[in-house]
Amino acid sequence: MNPRIKKLLKIPLIVLCLFFLSVIWLWFGEGGFARLYRSEAERQSCIERIHRLAEENQALLDEVKLLRTDMKYVESVARRELNLIKENEVIYRFSKEPVRENDKNPFN
Repeated sequence: MNPRIKKLLKIPLIVLCLFFLSVIWLWFGEGGFARLYRSEAERQSCIERIHRLAEENQALLDEVKLLRTDMKYVESVARRELNLIKENEVIYRFSKEPVRENDKNPFN
């Protein structure tokens, strides 16, 4: 091959190699596209967590408001969480165990 043609082919080859090196550096480098993708995924998960926490915070604020203003709600919470009862109220407790054949008639 002619030396002049070889010289002309070297220039595009060098440019092509530099182009591929720069693309690889942009993709896998310290501030490359791969890191950008990971950062965006982390950002999205943080935004979702912020939204969940904001909803939870709003629910807690609503409950605080109810506890301060609604006495019926306070009573229901006390009954549920502290097992309190009203005066002259009767509570029936039922066993969760199945009834055995011998226990059906308590007068035996």
